[in-house]
Amino acid sequence: MLSQPHLSRARSLGIGLAMLAAMASMALPAQAEQTQAPALPKTPITVTEVATGLAHPWGLQFLPDGRMLVSERVGRLRIVSGDGTISEPISGVPKVLVSGQGGLLDVRLAPDYPTSGEIFLSYAESREGFKNGTTVARAKLELSDSGSGALNDVKVIFSQQPAIASNLHFGSRLIFAPDGTLFVTTGDRGIVRKQAQNPNGHLGKVIRINRDGSVPDDNPKLEGWRPEIWSLGHRNVQGAAINPATGELWTIEHGARGGDELNLPKKGKNYGWPIITYGRDYTYLPIGEGQKKEGLEQPVYYWDPSIATSSLAFYDADLFPNWRGNAFVGGLGGQHLARLVLKDGKVVGEEKLLVDLGERIRDVRQGPNGALWVLTDDPNGKVLKLTPKD
Repeated sequence: MLSQPHLSRARSLGIGLAMLAAMASMALPAQAEQTQAPALPKTPITVTEVATGLAHPWGLQFLPDGRMLVSERVGRLRIVSGDGTISEPISGVPKVLVSGQGGLLDVRLAPDYPTSGEIFLSYAESREGFKNGTTVARAKLELSDSGSGALNDVKVIFSQQPAIASNLHFGSRLIFAPDGTLFVTTGDRGIVRKQAQNPNGHLGKVIRINRDGSVPDDNPKLEGWRPEIWSLGHRNVQGAAINPATGELWTIEHGARGGDELNLPKKGKNYGWPIITYGRDYTYLPIGEGQKKEGLEQPVYYWDPSIATSSLAFYDADLFPNWRGNAFVGGLGGQHLARLVLKDGKVVGEEKLLVDLGERIRDVRQGPNGALWVLTDDPNGKVLKLTPKD
C-alpha cells in the first residue's frame, strides 16, 4: 500500500489509479524475512564525538598504532588520532575528480600492511573527452614525524570501463578476501542502467582482482564476461564487508526509491538490476519487469522505504557481547545506523541507532578495542565512537 504522501505525489505527476496499483505491488517480497524485520529493543550506548571538521569523510581504516586513516571526498587523505587531532593532508594522493558523488572514496590497508606499508585507494578519475570512472590505485604510505605522511610508488591497478560522462554512482568499497584477493564494488553511473547487465563492461559490477591488478585464476570468466567480474546486475554498491564467521563477501546496494539491498554476491551470479528490483523510479514509476525473474538472484534483505545505504560492517568483538555476529549498515537519507540480527542467512531483527543525531552516516567500522566507529557525511563531518553506556 502506498502512503498518502506517495499517493499525492504520484497524482501530481498524472499517474492513474491502475499505475498506482502496479506501484503498490512493487513492495511485495518474494520470500519471507526479506524486508521490514521486527524492531529490536534500543541498545543503551554512549556516542563520543572524537573529531570534527572533515570535509565529507568517506572511508576509515585503523593503522596498527590505533590512529585512523580517513579519506575526504574533496580529495584529501588524513590521519586522525584518538584525541581528535587531524593531520595535515597526506601528500602524493592521486588527482581525483571532485564532482557530484565523485571524489576520493574508499581507503584500505593491505593485509600485510605492517611489513609492506601498502594502502589502496578508490576514487573518481577524469578520463578523455569529459568522461570519468572509478579507479583503484595502490601506494606505499610513509608516515612522518609531523603526524602526517606521503604516498609513494602510486600505481593504478583497476580502471573502470567504459568511461561515462556522469557524476553519479561510482561505488566503491574495497574489501580484501581471506585469500588475499581484492573486491572492488562499482556503480552503474546513474544514466546508463542497462550497462549493469553488460558483461563486457565494469559498470554495476562486483570486481575481483589480485592486489597487483591481475585476474585471479578462479574468477567466474563466463562467456562474454570481462575476466575481472565476480557478479553483475548491481546498481550502486557503496558498502561491502567480509563476514568473519563465514569468510563470505556481503554487500550493500544503494537502490532506487524503496530498493536498497543487502546481498550475498555469489561467483558468476546476476543480481538483476535494472531488470528486477524492489525499487521504484524517483518519479514513482516502476523500473524493469518486476521483483523476480528466473535466473536472477534475490536480495537477502531490502529497505522500503529506502534509507540510502552507504556502508557495511560485521561485529565480532566482546565490548558489545549482544552484537556479536550482527551487521551494521549506514543510512544517508535515513540518517541512522541500522543494526541487523542475522539467523540462517536471513535478517530477523533490526534496530535503528543514532537516530537522534540527525546525521548522514557514511562509513562504519569496528575498532581495535571493540568500539564501533562512524563517519558522518557533511561539509563538517565527524568521527564518532560508539561504546556501551555505563
